[in-house]
Amino acid sequence: MNNHVTILEIDGSALEHNLNYFKKKLNPKTKILAVVKAFGYGGDGVKIAKFLEDKVDYFAVAYAHEGIALRQEGVSNPILVLHPQTPNLQSIVEYKLEPNLYNFKIFNAFLNLSREISLINYPVHIKFNTGLNRLGFGEKDIPKILSSLKQLNNIKIQSIFSHLAASEDLEEKGFTLNQIHNFSNLSKQCYTQLGYKPILHILNTSGVVNYPDAQFNMVRIGIGLYGFGNDNIETSKLKNTHNLKSIISQIHEIKPGETVGYNKAFIAGGFIKTATIPIGHADGISRKLGNNKGHVLIKKQKAEIIGNVCMDMIMVDVTKINCAEGDEVIIFNTQEMIQNISCISQTIPYETLTSISQRVQKTLKK
Repeated sequence: MNNHVTILEIDGSALEHNLNYFKKKLNPKTKILAVVKAFGYGGDGVKIAKFLEDKVDYFAVAYAHEGIALRQEGVSNPILVLHPQTPNLQSIVEYKLEPNLYNFKIFNAFLNLSREISLINYPVHIKFNTGLNRLGFGEKDIPKILSSLKQLNNIKIQSIFSHLAASEDLEEKGFTLNQIHNFSNLSKQCYTQLGYKPILHILNTSGVVNYPDAQFNMVRIGIGLYGFGNDNIETSKLKNTHNLKSIISQIHEIKPGETVGYNKAFIAGGFIKTATIPIGHADGISRKLGNNKGHVLIKKQKAEIIGNVCMDMIMVDVTKINCAEGDEVIIFNTQEMIQNISCISQTIPYETLTSISQRVQKTLKK
C-alpha cells in the first residue's frame, strides 16, 4: 500500500474536456488513439485508461509491461506497443497486445513466433520513418515486407503509421508537409499490394492542431490529453489534469545567521520561519528549483524553496504565511505552474510530468 502523503490527483473531468476538445477538430469517422505510456505521462496509466476506455478507440504504450498492466486491470481496448523488444514478444501475444514492427529484426522475430504458435491474422502495426529518424522502416523496405506477408496468413497489418518530427513548429511547415506527403505515398503503395486497407495515422497532438487535413483514419493524442497544446493559445483552451500536493511536516523558527539544508546553502539574514515538506528530487522535484528559484503554494500564497532540494524533502519560506503543521501544500495545480517549473528546470512539461516518482500516491477524481 502506498501511504505517501504527497499525492498526485488526476482530474478526470479535465481529461474528458481535453479529449472532447480534440474530438471537435476531427472528422466524424476519425479514430482516436490515447497515449498512456510512461504511467500516463507521470500519472497512472491504468487509472487513466480505465477512465477513457469507453471514450477512445485505441491505447498506445511504449513497452510491453505497460500494456500488460492495462490488460491485468481489465482494459479490453486494442493496445499498440510502440517500442516492443524481441524478449517480450511472447508476452505481447499472451496478453493480446499489438506490436509495432519497425525493423526487420523485430519483424522477422515476430513472424517466426507467429509461425511457431500458429497465429492467424494477428494484428501488427508497421511504422515507417519519414524524417524523425528514430524508429521505422524505409520506403525501400516495402517490397520485402509485403513479399513476406503474402507467403503466410499468420499476421495482418492493422495499421501503418509514422511520426512527425516538428508538428508544433510552423517554421518547419515545409518539412512536416513533406513527411505527410511521403507517408501518403508509401501508404498507397502498401494499399495497392495488400488488397486491404489498414488504419493510417501520422498526427500527434500538435499535428491535429496544425495539420487537420492529414487525419487519415486515426490520430494519436498524447500531451494534449494532459492539458498542453502546441502553443499558449491552444493550451489555454485545455484543462490541467495533474495536480501535485503535499503537506507541511514541520515548521522551524530560524535565527539570523543560521543555515537551512545541505551544504548550508541558505543563510538566514534575519528571523524567518520555514516549513519542511515531504517531497524531494526522488519524487521528481528538480534540484534547479532550490535556492529561491522555485516555489509552492500554501494558503494560496507563494512560499519560495530555500536551500538545496533534498532527496525526500524541500524547505520553504513561510515567514509571512499563517500556516501550521499538517496544512496542505500545492506543488502545482495549473498549466502555468507546470510551465514555470519546466522553465526554471530548463526542460519541458513532458519531462516535468513524467519525472513524478512512482512512490507518489496517485488518485483519479472523476
